[in-house]
Amino acid sequence: MSDNQAIHVAKPMAGFGALVLPLFSLTIFLSAFLLFSVQPLFARMVLPKLGGTPAVWSVAMVFFQAMLLAGYGYAHFLTKRLNLRVAAVVHIAVMACALVFLPIAVSEAWGQPPQSGQAIWLLGLFAVSVGLPFFAVSANGPLLQAWFHRTGHPHAHDPYFLYGASNIGSFASLVLYVAFFEPAFVLQAQSAMWAGGFIALGAAIAACALAAGRGTLQRAAAEQADPVEAGPRTQAGWRTRLQWVWLAFVPSGLMVAVTAHISVDVAAIPLLWIVPLSLYLMTFVFAFARRPVVPVRFLDRALPALGFGALAVSYFNLFPLVAQMLIQVVFFFAAALLAHSVLASKRPAASDLTNFYFWMSTGGVLGGVFASLLAPVLFDWIAEYPLLVLAALLIRPSIWAEDARPAWIVSIAGLILLFLAGSPFGPALFSAVPTDLTLMAFIAFAAAGSIVHLRAEPAFVASVMAFGVLCFGLQMQGNQLFMERSFFGVLKARLSEDGEFMNMSHGTTIHGSMRVDETGTPTPLTYYHASGGIARALFSVQRRKAGEPAEIGVVGLGVGSLICHRSPGERWTHFEIDADVVRLARDPEYFRFMSSCEMPDDRMVIGDARLKLADEPDRRFDYLLIDAFSSDSIPIHLLTTEAFDLYRDKLAERGLLVVHISNRYMELATVLAAIARETGMAMRAGKFIPDAAARDQGATTSMVAVLARDERDLAALAADNTWQPVDPGRTAAWTDGYSNVPAAILRKSWYAEPEAK
Repeated sequence: MSDNQAIHVAKPMAGFGALVLPLFSLTIFLSAFLLFSVQPLFARMVLPKLGGTPAVWSVAMVFFQAMLLAGYGYAHFLTKRLNLRVAAVVHIAVMACALVFLPIAVSEAWGQPPQSGQAIWLLGLFAVSVGLPFFAVSANGPLLQAWFHRTGHPHAHDPYFLYGASNIGSFASLVLYVAFFEPAFVLQAQSAMWAGGFIALGAAIAACALAAGRGTLQRAAAEQADPVEAGPRTQAGWRTRLQWVWLAFVPSGLMVAVTAHISVDVAAIPLLWIVPLSLYLMTFVFAFARRPVVPVRFLDRALPALGFGALAVSYFNLFPLVAQMLIQVVFFFAAALLAHSVLASKRPAASDLTNFYFWMSTGGVLGGVFASLLAPVLFDWIAEYPLLVLAALLIRPSIWAEDARPAWIVSIAGLILLFLAGSPFGPALFSAVPTDLTLMAFIAFAAAGSIVHLRAEPAFVASVMAFGVLCFGLQMQGNQLFMERSFFGVLKARLSEDGEFMNMSHGTTIHGSMRVDETGTPTPLTYYHASGGIARALFSVQRRKAGEPAEIGVVGLGVGSLICHRSPGERWTHFEIDADVVRLARDPEYFRFMSSCEMPDDRMVIGDARLKLADEPDRRFDYLLIDAFSSDSIPIHLLTTEAFDLYRDKLAERGLLVVHISNRYMELATVLAAIARETGMAMRAGKFIPDAAARDQGATTSMVAVLARDERDLAALAADNTWQPVDPGRTAAWTDGYSNVPAAILRKSWYAEPEAK
């Protein structure tokens, strides 16, 4: 259909017809509300299955995007292949079948996660648990817009404005989930409320089908009405479809990458997942508004500077965490809004609406697959983030100008070099490049980019950014001797700047260190130094046992430092979820704690600690350490009342439960005190600040809590005045169905942690 063609619409019917627009708007709003509230709800249910890793959300996003694509394809089939009456019956029948899976719960029939291939297993778990309800709801957006097109309403010729109602509903669901539902209700109650909303949605969809049917019957009357110009349209050839896919691919992939990037150092919680997703949805609202909220020209000009800032704070830690997150989120919002604004300008006529949504969803799925499934296989580090930043710069309209050929040439070269830098061949290719030279090159290109941008020549900024991103890739190699990426994150072993220590890190946090030139049995350093709380609690158990056989359990291997504090007669059991960590810790080329101190009777249990601990005999461990954080992200399911009930059952008579709660962003001592109150355990905590001599030996500050069945079991520790009682106040204990990470973050700014004397 050409742009100068017109369509005819009927005047709205009296009575019921006046309710058509409110009915469709509210139904689409409710559908979107349910569609996006189920995502954090079910992901929160699944987190304990895989150790609370942020990768669960990345895989969840891919699943939900794939199901959204399937729903859009299904809506396209109903619209193009079936008449309205049959389509309505089929869709209502599908929703009725989905009731079998309500209320939403994790399917126990799917079994436990494997040691490898966790992403595929997780996709299957999502499918069998929540697949059909989500599929049924996901089709409603385009399907209801297509039905509204048949109602004869004055605005029915261009129903894309209803997409705004859909995304407002999605945004509202995410905000309310974080602000109200998650803190106020346990997961079971949230699931029951979602089921009630699903039933109400089914009734509303039936009413919409009736309204669309009445409008279809008035087609004859519509022929006599005044013509109304059709909405914007694009000839939907393959080139146009590929543009739709590309413009949806970039913001979708960037959303997954940004979410993983900002959540790795805090916690795998809906709060940090929802911020990028909410902004992503709002860009659709703004982009498909009748009038542009933010001019495309402004976004085109601003994006290079924002991209530079996002990369700079990501890899150089130039600002505090909140500022870093804000800069990255602002860049993501601008990039997504630009992509979706260009996408909206290329939307077709309403008659091709479902086709447009299908290809747009295809791009979204591909972006999510790239960022969450392919990138961990292709790259040893988080290379997808700078790659997608660069890709965002390449969607700018100015890049497609005729005089932008130099930018394309250099940008493509930068993409190729960055791909090599992020691949397993990167260290060999770029290890000879000095870090200082890399930094100087980056600064030079950044300065050039600023000059070019100020001279209003944005087409060339992409080429500058390509080289700037490449410099980050080079710098990431640094002094790293080992780098492996798995489902659980990026694991690194690298020398310190002075070459004195070999450090193991997850994200931006060091989780083990060894002095390189030390001979014989290595000395435990960092949190595990003899002056720290973890070791002091162990020593108290060893003094009490006085050479008798003892069972020591450690959740979270790190480099295995603590095992070199062992005494004769002890048997050690380590619980570690990441097989790559085990491989690195046992390789004496990097760390020698395990090779020097591990005994044949010791055990290594690979898998989620909580699930594996449940298989252990009760009253087994004289000392049980919980130290399973990756980066500063906390596995919440290990810090709940139900988890501590399990730990208590596994403690031997007079056994000690030790929890490492050092965290840059959250105060966890009062959370543990509240849990101790609920589980009837005694607790003390201490902040251990090493003196100058200990710091010279490699000790670091740590915050440690110790719990026992009875206060008398803590008497030996309390005697030296190092460990202090903690008053939980009004802090609520975390459970499997409830946690309040925002409150823990706020408390960090004012809570006075107990310190060692």
